[in-house]
Amino acid sequence: MDEAIMRSLWREAALECLNEACRQRYPLTEKLFACPSCGDLLWIAYEPAGEEPDVARARWRERRLSDDPLDQSGVWRFRECLPPIAPSHIVTLREGNTPIYRARFCAQYAGVRDLLFKHLGLNPTGSFKDYGMTVAVSQARALGARILLCASTGNTSASMAAYAARAGMRAIVLIPGENVAMGKVAQALEYGAVTLQVKGANFDDVLRLVRELSARPDVYLLNSLNPFRIEGQKVIFIELLDQLGWEVPEHLVVPGGNLGNSAALFKAMVELRQLGLIARWPKLTIVQAQGASPLVEAVARGAKCITPVAQPRTRATAIRIGHPVNWKRALRALEATGGFCVAVSEEEIAEAKAAIGRDGIGCEPASAATLAAVKKLREQGKLVPSETIVALLTGHLLKDPEYTLRYHSGQLDDVLTGRPLSGRLANPPISVEPHLDAIARYFYDGRFST
Repeated sequence: MDEAIMRSLWREAALECLNEACRQRYPLTEKLFACPSCGDLLWIAYEPAGEEPDVARARWRERRLSDDPLDQSGVWRFRECLPPIAPSHIVTLREGNTPIYRARFCAQYAGVRDLLFKHLGLNPTGSFKDYGMTVAVSQARALGARILLCASTGNTSASMAAYAARAGMRAIVLIPGENVAMGKVAQALEYGAVTLQVKGANFDDVLRLVRELSARPDVYLLNSLNPFRIEGQKVIFIELLDQLGWEVPEHLVVPGGNLGNSAALFKAMVELRQLGLIARWPKLTIVQAQGASPLVEAVARGAKCITPVAQPRTRATAIRIGHPVNWKRALRALEATGGFCVAVSEEEIAEAKAAIGRDGIGCEPASAATLAAVKKLREQGKLVPSETIVALLTGHLLKDPEYTLRYHSGQLDDVLTGRPLSGRLANPPISVEPHLDAIARYFYDGRFST
């Protein structure tokens, strides 16, 4: 692999402060997760090299037939858009390459003509986190870090632990004291991570702890404030467009937790337009749960900053975050693309999740917030039924099987009100006698048709 190819779309790259009043730049070789000058977040800024867009598109398509491990990764196949990391340092599980599904039942459910899901839950560890983790762990390896560290409600820890195991590095995970999906924690344990459950802490509490711990020289932080995580996650949009033949959809809908995906998707939009690969942006819609919706509340007030939610509450654990670190970039994305910011209820999430299952797809609860938002926006007249809508499903169905079982057995309640959810699409198991006639009567029961 020719290392020079890693930078063919960029003439140079540097860490840059996102604060408009600061804009300090630092070399990529420095281990930084915030600007030393002002404390704001960093991103990676590039200078284009001027390659023709058609040349890049053709190269990426040709790589689909390659046996090279980097080409078989849905992230590193687009490595010209990424920061330069030597191939010898790259850690990959052949992440990405996630499919797009046309969802007919969900389109009818939401009241739109056509609806596409890009299912990021079909990554190696079952969530979108693998897109960013392969780049960030590769950078950690290039910098000589020995210990990988993250705060997590589940998906980040699972992904980091897998890539740490692949790289032969030590993984330390801090999770909240309660309200985590144990299916995700099980992954971190299986991959060998030291998993510390912090008593009485929520996600924002443990994130503060890992930010302080990451100052140690041999420790590398893997949460989404890490700019290399954002670099990998921006490939979600690049891969999507490659799959759509570079036709930009009218709407792109994404769940909003720590808002790293929102920041990454918008960064990809800006860079692809800068490179001449697209001429316009989709409207980016960000969806939060009602009990964890600081960005939605800020947009509704017309505020330029969020008011953190001290005790966020939702059963969609992946988006139970009250103080998302990427809120500034998410606000910019909404303003620039003309997208919407929507809060959906626990019942709306649960019903949407069951609807997604009726298309044979399945996802974790936070993912279903996207369908709930599409339905809500359509009912409010904010979406035209004929527009192309792509919604991201960020996690696999089996990330939180207990939620699914409780919904279908009528045992799921609204965490905000305590009231049982209606379960309009519930499909509970049925106890039957061991007789052919008793069983056969369900063969043609119309209640179960889709």
